[in-house]
Amino acid sequence: MALQVELVPTGEIIRVVHPHRPCKLALGSDGVRVTMESALTARDRVGVQDFVLLENFTSEAAFIENLRRRFRENLIYTYIGPVLVSVNPYRDLQIYSRQHMERYRGVSFYEVPPHLFAVADTVYRALRTERRDQAVMISGESGAGKTEATKRLLQFYAETCPAPERGGAVRDRLLQSNPVLEAFGNAKTLRNDNSSRFGKYMDVQFDFKGAPVGGHILSYLLEKSRVVHQNHGERNFHVFYQLLEGGEEETLRRLGLERNPQSYLYLVKGQCAKVSSINDKSDWKVVRKALTVIDFTEDEVEDLLSIVASVLHLGNIHFAADEESNAQVTTENQLKYLTRLLSVEGSTLREALTHRKIIAKGEELLSPLNLEQAAYARDALAKAVYSRTFTWLVGKINRSLASKDAESPSWRSTTVLGLLDIYGFEVFQHNSFEQFCINYCNEKLQQLFIELTLKSEQEEYEAEGIAWEPVQYFNNKIICDLVEEKFKGIISILVSPLCLQGLVLEADFHPITPRHKLADQRTRKSLGRGEFRLLHYAGEVTYSVTGFLDKNNDLLFRNLKETMCSSKNPIMSQCFDRSELSDKKRPETVATQFKMSLLQLMEILQSKEPAYVRCIKPNDAKQPGRFDEVLIRHQVKYLGLMENLRVRRAGFAYRRKYEAFLQRYKSLCPETWPTWAGRPQDGVAVLVRHLGYKPEEYKMGRTKIFIRFPKTLFATEDALEVRRQSLATKIQAAWRGFHWRQKFLRVKRSAICIQSWWRGTLGRRKATKRKWAAQTIRRLIRGFILRHAPRCPENAFFLDHVRTSFLLNLRRQLPRNVLDTSWPTPPPALREASELLRELCIKNMVWKYCRGISPEWKQQLQQKAVASEIFKGKKDNYPQSVPRLFISTRLGADEISSRVLQALGSEPIQYAVPVVKYDRKGYKPRSRQLLLTPNAVVIVEDAKVKQRIDYANLTGISVSSLSDSLFVLHVQREDNKQKVAGAHLRVGGLSPWKNPHPPRSSSITFAGGPGRDGTIDFTPGSELLITKAKNGHLAVVAPRLNSR
Repeated sequence: MALQVELVPTGEIIRVVHPHRPCKLALGSDGVRVTMESALTARDRVGVQDFVLLENFTSEAAFIENLRRRFRENLIYTYIGPVLVSVNPYRDLQIYSRQHMERYRGVSFYEVPPHLFAVADTVYRALRTERRDQAVMISGESGAGKTEATKRLLQFYAETCPAPERGGAVRDRLLQSNPVLEAFGNAKTLRNDNSSRFGKYMDVQFDFKGAPVGGHILSYLLEKSRVVHQNHGERNFHVFYQLLEGGEEETLRRLGLERNPQSYLYLVKGQCAKVSSINDKSDWKVVRKALTVIDFTEDEVEDLLSIVASVLHLGNIHFAADEESNAQVTTENQLKYLTRLLSVEGSTLREALTHRKIIAKGEELLSPLNLEQAAYARDALAKAVYSRTFTWLVGKINRSLASKDAESPSWRSTTVLGLLDIYGFEVFQHNSFEQFCINYCNEKLQQLFIELTLKSEQEEYEAEGIAWEPVQYFNNKIICDLVEEKFKGIISILVSPLCLQGLVLEADFHPITPRHKLADQRTRKSLGRGEFRLLHYAGEVTYSVTGFLDKNNDLLFRNLKETMCSSKNPIMSQCFDRSELSDKKRPETVATQFKMSLLQLMEILQSKEPAYVRCIKPNDAKQPGRFDEVLIRHQVKYLGLMENLRVRRAGFAYRRKYEAFLQRYKSLCPETWPTWAGRPQDGVAVLVRHLGYKPEEYKMGRTKIFIRFPKTLFATEDALEVRRQSLATKIQAAWRGFHWRQKFLRVKRSAICIQSWWRGTLGRRKATKRKWAAQTIRRLIRGFILRHAPRCPENAFFLDHVRTSFLLNLRRQLPRNVLDTSWPTPPPALREASELLRELCIKNMVWKYCRGISPEWKQQLQQKAVASEIFKGKKDNYPQSVPRLFISTRLGADEISSRVLQALGSEPIQYAVPVVKYDRKGYKPRSRQLLLTPNAVVIVEDAKVKQRIDYANLTGISVSSLSDSLFVLHVQREDNKQKVAGAHLRVGGLSPWKNPHPPRSSSITFAGGPGRDGTIDFTPGSELLITKAKNGHLAVVAPRLNSR
């Protein structure tokens, strides 16, 4: 029995228990689960599953080569300790099915190959067992698969977590919130067709049973500038295109929209309205269904779509300058739509778009705007409307996800699992305010990651009683301070009164930053006037200050705010609160808001146990199987993966529980194999001494063994592989012996059982047969004795047997044909029945024979019957003629002269035969042809009709009883042309005549002429001889063929 294994796309090797059944994957006898160490034997082909086990861990080339090997084998997941590195395959690998979820459910982290589900299950089990909040932080560049990873995590929890008592509504809302947020917050960029243009942190609340009961979402830094401007090859947010493509005609008519995106200024700047990989129509159906699931009423959906449509109409508002160069609205139709959709006064909105309200010394003044300022005000309003609507949408989703059992006692025992989908480090050719905020966020997350990683490492070392060795690493605190430090940081400078009041121009902003100590003289010279550079943990980034102040201030003129606060649209009235108008404080800038929300996020993450997923995209073309080394090296650097690996490898590369280590490697030591009876720690100590570990290569903790160098683990794993070969041979031999021995015993037991059963069956059959035979013989003997007695119970069986035997014998000996006269002799009791059966049988054979004859054969039989009636018993040679068939003529058409045929005219010839005619005088023989027609007998000589005898003048035909061939035609005496002719007899040709009668005497007398008769004498002899006798008679000597 061979051991069959299979390699699955996750890199996991599983045992095939039965070739026709699904593969099993469980510890014990059901299957073999291959742990991380098992894959080390194939490390030359598929790399190592944990970068910590890289021998040359400081080499970036070795790091990338390991990624390449695994990517080539469709192994997209790799660990750096507890950190999961994911490479986007850009195709479906079929590794997220329900079967894979069950495979990773309830299994230790390192018992299965790297997978997103392994991280998800580890986090979930820690949340349930330790009752401590968890967080999964997902980061990476746009297009690296962050959003997809978040979806897969939510899918895993929705499928594997127990259902809440009140149904799965919360799970459905958690899943359906994604399509809505993607529609309003995602867009097509150059790097990704579904790029998240905002940061998202989602809390999922679980009750004490582990079932999801609620959730909450925080959003960060929506890229609202995309509403009014997109780079070439990019699109606006998905919802605009989805509404135009999938919206119903009635809805579009009510909103004043057309299906063509080219009709709207905010949708054409990227010149990429249609994308082949995006189906906006089907996506719109998904979004509409999701809005219903997350408790949107029809009125709320209508109000939300009105706001989305108003943004498109805002983009189509155009201005023209009057005589004083003041801006005036020229698109009245668009203004009417805006007035209706936003539920505001048309005149108020027109004035707000073309004037700015200024309050000076308590007085309100309206300052007209020029064309540039009016366009800025229009775009600012569009961005404000969309961004605040997005914020309201997130709040609406949060209200839908909020637990409905907050007052119940179980609410206090809930735990929280956080999912952070945040933008990765960004470095472009032109880096502006958005990249500054994103990279600042990544600096904070990197700082938190290093702190938490070192903290967890130190806590583990201390728990195991191993001395902690300080780790040298790049401390990016100085960069974080440079950005966020009070009074000195860049954000503090951005919110200084000079910048807020517009007294500092963007071009003059750059000299502020070189005053920091990280800037040297060379750096200052390499920077342009509108640039500054920061040395991030991932490398240097140069930022352009163009647009910094405007994007940071994000001003919305007061009269625009007042107009929107007066809106009667329920959503707009919530987005623009009237309290803003009475608040005298200056609104917080974008940088300040982002800093505060980021600090809040750091506090949230610090209060939770973190897990990390680092996403990498292999190429910019989104092609499966393509590995762009330059791009990946760029991401490895900006994600800080080498720094993460260096921190992880600063101590010990490998650690395992004593039980797991001993269970795996105990076969390498005779003292621990096959079982170890003492403590696992003592067994591991004996094992490492036998393996020859040096003191500097390992440390023994309280519950774990720590191995410093990967080469030590590799050597141990290689030794185990060699040992396994010999063990496998022994196990296979023992198993084969046991298997075949058991099979033999089963076959032997089965054979004995079958033999005993069969012998019993045969014996019973034989006894039954003997008993039946004895009874039958007894009944036959009794019946034979009483066979002549009347029928009674004693002889009935015998009589029935005799009758049955006769009938069966008769069935086998029935006559073959009509002429067969054989018939079995019946018993006395069946003689009458036998005669009836014989009569029926003969009638049946005759009936079958008659049905089977053809018309030609029927005519022959009829002619034979006539001949039999005439000649049977009268003509000596009749028996010899019976087997011979009658023929239609004895002369062919070519043997009869055409002159004869012409003389006969239309009269047909029924029979023609050559004859010898004997003269009446002298009996001289002459050759003639005898023709029979329907009316007469015609005698032909040399193509001349010599004589014609009508059947009416024919009085008789005479033949002898011997075997001669003579016949005499008798005509009336008046016919003086009477002739005598001899020929071979053919009865069928004489059918029109009277029946010939052979004479009983030995002579025939005929009329030879007037007053004179002729005589023919017939005498038996040895051969046929016809001569004229001396007495003047015609003497015929004919042989006798049959005795009478």
